[in-house]
Amino acid sequence: MVVAFNVTGDEQGEWTVLSVSGELDLVTSPVLRARVHDAVAEGRHSLVLDLSEVYFCDSSGVGVLIASRRLIHSCRGKLRLILPAQGAADGSHVNRVLGALGVRRLFEVHPDLDSATEDPATDDEAGSLSA
Repeated sequence: MVVAFNVTGDEQGEWTVLSVSGELDLVTSPVLRARVHDAVAEGRHSLVLDLSEVYFCDSSGVGVLIASRRLIHSCRGKLRLILPAQGAADGSHVNRVLGALGVRRLFEVHPDLDSATEDPATDDEAGSLSA
């Protein structure tokens, strides 16, 4: 079975949402890296990566996620991941990989788009910087 890799972009309020599907590996991870860099270069510092349709993620995929976190944080931005407990057929593969590597705690994880693009009152009270 061949799974096509795809990254699509959308805007949801202040958030740029990149929906990723397929396998996030050595061959495809540079595509996601480029899309994240493009969004940041365009001044979009509130980013949601929807990984609920990623069926496979290797170390290079994890590396892109960690590098994306570092890039967004250097811009004082916000990065959120969508990793539903039951996504991508039998459960989020990315969720399991990040947990196994002990790096899931580095990310703000949400189960769906609605919760990922909500801003709790505490964010507003903290005085977020606008781009």
